[in-house]
Amino acid sequence: MIEQKLSVPFYGHTRQYHNIKAEIDAQIKDVLESGQYVMGPVCKRFEQEFGGVPRHQVRHRVGNGTDAIWLALEALGVGPGDEVITHTNTFFATAEAVWLRRATPVFVDCDPKTKCIDPTLIEAAITPKTKAIIPVHLYGQCADMKAIRKIADKHKLFVIEDNAQGIASAGDGFRVGELSDAVATSFIIQKNLGCFGDGGAIVTNNSEIDRIVRKLRNHGSDKRSCHSVGYNSRLDDLQAGVLSAKLKHIDEWSDQRRAWAARYTKALSGVKNLTLPYETPGYRQRLSPLRRRDQESGAP
Repeated sequence: MIEQKLSVPFYGHTRQYHNIKAEIDAQIKDVLESGQYVMGPVCKRFEQEFGGVPRHQVRHRVGNGTDAIWLALEALGVGPGDEVITHTNTFFATAEAVWLRRATPVFVDCDPKTKCIDPTLIEAAITPKTKAIIPVHLYGQCADMKAIRKIADKHKLFVIEDNAQGIASAGDGFRVGELSDAVATSFIIQKNLGCFGDGGAIVTNNSEIDRIVRKLRNHGSDKRSCHSVGYNSRLDDLQAGVLSAKLKHIDEWSDQRRAWAARYTKALSGVKNLTLPYETPGYRQRLSPLRRRDQESGAP
């Protein structure tokens, strides 16, 4: 008897590339032909595409998702002596970004169904040192931002959404970004919108965060040859081109994931001692433009 070993790649990056190869290659060619490879025209175009309706929010492309979180924290003035509430069921980078600001992460547990942060546990973790809350959206589903925003308003706290796993997700009556001060996301290849290297972004409606992050990401510069203390955290145009090509397919790919997930859930529903993913009613990962928090609820 001949034994065969089947190796199934954990990620289907190569297959995904070949499915839209012509589109990605065209974007890369545009970058190479432009002669501008960092903060150039392709990157600026993707910034507009990713933000949705331009007049509703401002966007920043940064070097990676970790930078996105701590740059947002810095723009909000979070630093030594402050505490930031987040939850335990997340990648190291969420807490790492808080430590990079010399602040202290305070962990609360996750909702047993969604595995996102449990809003009912947040208030017990708030102290006079608490400055912000970082909910982490997981598995394409966002946290309960209505409940989190209510707590943040009550205690006058900032909210930064860690949205590395929930690009374009939406809850029951809200979209990611509408109920927070800033959204930080990662474009590393494992995410549902992934580039071919490192990349990240911040989306915000706050003009002061806009001003500060634009300077910080580019060596403290808001005009040529004029610098203050800052960082080199810029998304290059090649990655932006790849992301631009993929962004057009994000709804289609999300639908496919949901369909496959439903098949697995149905097939495994009778298995004992197995916890299956939970989908909150009214929540859906869907690409749609953001609204400003100060807009009327009926605005598009």
